[in-house]
Amino acid sequence: MSFDVEKIRTDFPLLRGNPGLAYLDGAATAQKPQCVIDAVSRFYSEENANIHRGLYHLSQAATAAFEHARERAAAFIGAREPRECVFTRGATEAINLVAASWGGANLREGDEILITHMEHHADIVPWQLVAARTGARLVVAPIFDDGSLDMEAFAKKISPRTKIVGAVHVSNALGTVNPVKEICALAHAAGALALVDAAQSSAHFALDVQDIGCDFLVFSGHKVCGPTGIGVLYGRAEVLEKMPPYQGGGDMIETVDFAGTTYRGIPGRFEAGTPDIAGAVGLAAALDYVAALRPHAQAHEEALLEYATEKLLAEVPEIRIFGTAKEKASVISFRLGDVHPSDVGMLLDTFGIAVRVGHHCAMPLMKRLGVTGTARASFSFYNTFEEADRFVAALRKIRGMF
Repeated sequence: MSFDVEKIRTDFPLLRGNPGLAYLDGAATAQKPQCVIDAVSRFYSEENANIHRGLYHLSQAATAAFEHARERAAAFIGAREPRECVFTRGATEAINLVAASWGGANLREGDEILITHMEHHADIVPWQLVAARTGARLVVAPIFDDGSLDMEAFAKKISPRTKIVGAVHVSNALGTVNPVKEICALAHAAGALALVDAAQSSAHFALDVQDIGCDFLVFSGHKVCGPTGIGVLYGRAEVLEKMPPYQGGGDMIETVDFAGTTYRGIPGRFEAGTPDIAGAVGLAAALDYVAALRPHAQAHEEALLEYATEKLLAEVPEIRIFGTAKEKASVISFRLGDVHPSDVGMLLDTFGIAVRVGHHCAMPLMKRLGVTGTARASFSFYNTFEEADRFVAALRKIRGMF
């Protein structure tokens, strides 16, 4: 089967309506195919009602659509059963849920939380917050200059005090693909749990939580062509069942009395209030769409990354690429000589090329790299080789301006 990227692009209204735009910021948020937009619109137009509490037809239809989305999320990551998938506002809230609920109940003074030096702020700050409340300590495993994780040092950082390990699957700032299966095995050998941040990897290749062996995995809908404001926390059922509620309110309870409250089982106890029902419906459509394109989309992205990287190094003077690990997904973070990344980003915009600039919510990583920030181009399956050529040509012109 060939991968027809031009045909794929016609599925995306924003790309179809802006032929001069080269959108190279999929790592921040992916564009949405028409099927996702239609699914959300159809829900609000034809099925809009609250869920779980109504006996009338619309409520039952909305509930069925919401729970179907949970089934799709479970299938997308290889969970054993849908109840292991909790809907959240995104990967960030999912990690906060684990840190506050599991961490608050299980961490004590002297315990350690091990993360890597390439983590997104969402896998740093929640652990700092719970560490401050419990007396636990945050431990950081180092990386090599090429952006790969120093696995020997990582293994040495694990101790009997380690209670949980948090690791990004694919670095949003470098593209590095971490050996999460090995990381989880090391954590379990020490008696610790393991959380995998799959916000980036979910957009690029298939996930199987059973094969990875993680206790928790998180991803965001908007990175994988779904709506914003919806995400998934996967947790092994036996772990989730022992965790206290994250928030209180409607729909997460069994009984409420002023003398005390009892809570629903999983996943309901972690889904207080009216959820983003339309977001879940849109997410289900997005997961179906993305899953149908694999593995051909992944091969296209890998070829595009290799092509763009080689052309940049060969044709753009004084470009420095950050993140050159052997195992890498389609992210190119770079500096262009002494040109500030913000200037690079604004000038690329005049050529119709959208990239990200700044610290990419990874300030400790930027400090490790010796820079305040980078420009970042991130390629998705709907990007083309022609767009890569335009990107390289624009950078060559920009370098000539300074």
